[in-house]
Amino acid sequence: MSEEGLKEHELYTQRLASAQKWRELGANPYSSGFKPKHLTGDIHAKHSAQSAEELEKSPPTSYSVAGRVVGLRSFGKAAFVVLQDRAGTVQVHMKKDALGDKYELFKQVDFGDFLGVEGTVFRSKTGELTLSATAFEALTKALRPLPTKHAKEATDWADKQALSDTEQRYRQRYLDLLANPGVRETFKRRIALVKFIRNYLDERGFLEVETPMMHPLVTGAAARPFTTHHNTLDMQLFMRIAPELYLKRLVVGGFDRVYEINRNFRNEGISTRHNPEFTMLEFYQAYATYEDLMDLTEDMISQMAMALLGKTAVKYGQLELDFKKGWRRVTMADAICEQVKDLKPADIKDAARLRAKALEGTSAADAKLIEAMSHGELIAALYEKHVEHTLVQPTFVTQFPTAVSPLARRNDADPSVTDRFELIVGGREIANAFSELNDPVDQKERFVAQVEAKKRGAQETMDYDEDYIRALEHGLPPCAGEGIGIDRLCMLFTDAPSIRDVILFPLLKPQAK
Repeated sequence: MSEEGLKEHELYTQRLASAQKWRELGANPYSSGFKPKHLTGDIHAKHSAQSAEELEKSPPTSYSVAGRVVGLRSFGKAAFVVLQDRAGTVQVHMKKDALGDKYELFKQVDFGDFLGVEGTVFRSKTGELTLSATAFEALTKALRPLPTKHAKEATDWADKQALSDTEQRYRQRYLDLLANPGVRETFKRRIALVKFIRNYLDERGFLEVETPMMHPLVTGAAARPFTTHHNTLDMQLFMRIAPELYLKRLVVGGFDRVYEINRNFRNEGISTRHNPEFTMLEFYQAYATYEDLMDLTEDMISQMAMALLGKTAVKYGQLELDFKKGWRRVTMADAICEQVKDLKPADIKDAARLRAKALEGTSAADAKLIEAMSHGELIAALYEKHVEHTLVQPTFVTQFPTAVSPLARRNDADPSVTDRFELIVGGREIANAFSELNDPVDQKERFVAQVEAKKRGAQETMDYDEDYIRALEHGLPPCAGEGIGIDRLCMLFTDAPSIRDVILFPLLKPQAK
């Protein structure tokens, strides 16, 4: 056993002994039934403005709080502890004179244990608002120490240095939340962001729905799925890539405005922007176009910034982003010509010219893929290589090629492109939307093209969904739909460099034993 492991084992053994001592003194180390009447925040809210003299002169107010010991300093017959609950922390003065025989029980309290305390408020010699304990209950014994360098000498252990190992923070998020207040604030903001979205859409007549997470077909987006098996039905199923086709079935069924905040699963790479399990907002609005959704998205996220931050300007790493309304809108073709200086608007219609440009500086493996690309796929490839990462401020990129938009409606003036946009912020996709394809004949042809692409070896394709075609044949009203990556949006609003920083329990490789 390593020196560190030996020390941890010794601490564990000592705490087991302390737990047994609690039992001998009549306390259950894993008790229940203590009901705190107050939060630590209540104490600060009522008394933070009062001086020591004012507290002494005013009638004593009794408080009952419970929380984890996150600070502990003992002075023999007295001690100071810091208790933390969901509202914050409060210092507690524990005195043998006030607690009597129970002080022997308190002497077995360790850093990280849970206590219930009753007492009155005063200010310590250092001026800190403090609860003078008149009674306490030992509630839970922590057998493992919290991640701090200062153990029992600590009075404020919750700092950035308490748990700084990135992988440990992700693996043991419960310790990360305890040790790093900023992490708790990140996830509180995520919760507020999702709540804002729900309220925004609810106020505009959208209905929140739930659709299946196990699909019999690979549908809704072009991505590799996770597979599973249903034993009773003896059938292969796929974890949801996207809920799109089920949500549009609901529009066929008369739900003109629907949304789902959903978990999706894609069996693809992991990076600072990709987690195999992620959260999306998808919503659909009948009698709307993709241009209407650009207006809605711009308004929603601008209002979101004001609601969460009190301003539209957001600092993200070294970037200064501004979500003030008036976002840029540019076609994919124009964006390519702006970034690739030797490509002119006329070249966008020349597949051979685009292929030559795409082949520049590529590996043999990439060259083989590029040679097999269609005209539309070449346009999308050049955009991804040369353009997307350059778009920092909120930008709507429109008119995606039909070849890479199997579910989007063709543009009436130019059928080679679709009525689609992606919202790009900070060089990455945040949202994808389009006027929905409601022509069942056209949709059949697109599905067939996807099947043919899969036969050629493409891995990120969709299956032919016969029932969805049948739904379209019953009639899908003109509508538009959108998907917004909640995790990536949260990254922007919390200045998080990695998607793992905004997912409570991201997927990680198993630890070596």
